[in-house]
Amino acid sequence: MTIDIAPEKPGPTQEQLDRKLANLADRSLLIVDDDDRLCKRLAQAMERRGFAVEAATSVREGKDKVTIRPPAFAVVDLRLEDGSGLDVVAALHDARADSRVIVLTGYGNIATAVAAVKAGATDYLPKPADADQVLAALLADEGDLPPPPDHPMSADRVRWEHIQRVYEQCERNVSETARRLRMHRRTLQRILAKYAPRP
Repeated sequence: MTIDIAPEKPGPTQEQLDRKLANLADRSLLIVDDDDRLCKRLAQAMERRGFAVEAATSVREGKDKVTIRPPAFAVVDLRLEDGSGLDVVAALHDARADSRVIVLTGYGNIATAVAAVKAGATDYLPKPADADQVLAALLADEGDLPPPPDHPMSADRVRWEHIQRVYEQCERNVSETARRLRMHRRTLQRILAKYAPRP
């Protein structure tokens, strides 16, 4: 049996992105990230590309800004110090359904993508994402796939990130985490005691 695979659709060129950006009537952009340094750096990069940027470093501040002035675009970190960035995404989706939202996540897995899209996100990008990747994702046509990352996480790192996420969701209870992951408790303890694998 032969399986036909459609040729990969190339991503937009810089010229196409510049043209799309020039045609935007509303360039308001909200960036929500609790890493103040990264937030400022991305905000400056997006301002240079022509966006009117507002920044927030918490779920509460992000939701406040969404209530006052819902932006046309948003970039929201999934994990914030005071909660989940998906709460900001949901608030923005309620306030302005046509807003294009990109979720940034260190957990590049299917469950995260599904949760982000259900909350109203347009797409998600694994961290670290640079300004060019963010711009391409924000301006992508529906159905476009972003280009693959230059340095994707290794399989070992993805596995380790997933285990850490479930461990945190189980309130750092080793027995409960092991049960949910269908893993022997001692095996899990050995994994948790090790440093993270190289990305």
